[in-house]
Amino acid sequence: MSARASLGVRARTPAAIPNRLAFEDVSLSYGGVPAVRNVSLDIAPGEVVCLLGHSGCGKTSLLRLAAGIERPDSGRILLDGREIASRTTFVPPEQRGVGLVFQDFALFPHLTNLENVMFGLGALPRADARAEARRALARVDLEEVALAYPHELSGGQQQRVALARAMAPRPGILLLDEPFSGLDRRLRDQVRADTLAVLRDAKATSIVVTHDPEEAMRLADRIALVRKGELVQVGPPAELYRGPADLNVARFFCETNEVPGIAAGGRVETALGTFAVPPGVPDGPVVAVVRPAGIRIGPRGCGRPGRILDRRFLGELDLVEVMVEGIPRPVVARLRDAGEAARGQEVGVAADPAEVLVFAATDA
Repeated sequence: MSARASLGVRARTPAAIPNRLAFEDVSLSYGGVPAVRNVSLDIAPGEVVCLLGHSGCGKTSLLRLAAGIERPDSGRILLDGREIASRTTFVPPEQRGVGLVFQDFALFPHLTNLENVMFGLGALPRADARAEARRALARVDLEEVALAYPHELSGGQQQRVALARAMAPRPGILLLDEPFSGLDRRLRDQVRADTLAVLRDAKATSIVVTHDPEEAMRLADRIALVRKGELVQVGPPAELYRGPADLNVARFFCETNEVPGIAAGGRVETALGTFAVPPGVPDGPVVAVVRPAGIRIGPRGCGRPGRILDRRFLGELDLVEVMVEGIPRPVVARLRDAGEAARGQEVGVAADPAEVLVFAATDA
């Protein structure tokens, strides 16, 4: 690591002129199979948006549409208010001012890292391109390996070279397709933090495709959750986590304990306690959802009776499974300190009302 990196100082990234990108009622099919369905999404200049969803949900297709690799079947895509894709209009990728970072980095193995970064700077005189490429590598703390080849680098370093190559032309929009999925967990955290610092520094409008909700929450100003080609919910990370649009959104962000009940008069009685029902959820069958962090375990007699089935040490937390009367599946708790809790012990189980979400059973 360079002295600059060890001191937490990064070469400043010359700011791009960020672009506003908008999808208006965009649809795309492959061989008659819908991949994107009537998507409308407005991304502000300089904003970092994560397209989040399971594999095959359509998030990469949206990225390919933005890049100009695919053309929409209907709807249109706008760049700073100018139509760049529709049934009648199509601006090719090289004219969109878009940078791309792929999942496999797509570095040329026969070129040095410096030459890889220079690849997108063909419009500049060679000397200027070389100087700009060196500056781009310095911004990701890799100037010292400029003359090495990609195979001589770690996976994290290769990812940073790919980022430098995408950023070197100073694109107004940067598109990243699962850029961290090939890295081990320890390295992934550091490379994500480094990448976000570069994105913020450059002020480029950025779209990051990921299937990892924690990654999306770490990176994004807003998350766009995609399901079966449709946008299910769009908003800041805290909004999606604390106020999921439906039960499946809640499940996507975290493991859940789900307890049935009957809502009446704004309350629901469950095997874990009585909770408020939010406005908009009608009387009738509901599902109360409690995340593991919202489960409290105490002495027998405090809360609902339960018996500990298992306890696992996870480092900062203990994972505890408890069988609670009236709930067929074990209740899972993540506790900062499970005290003397042991398998077979009789305990009291309660749920923090602030951590309870209630949905109509029809949403399950």
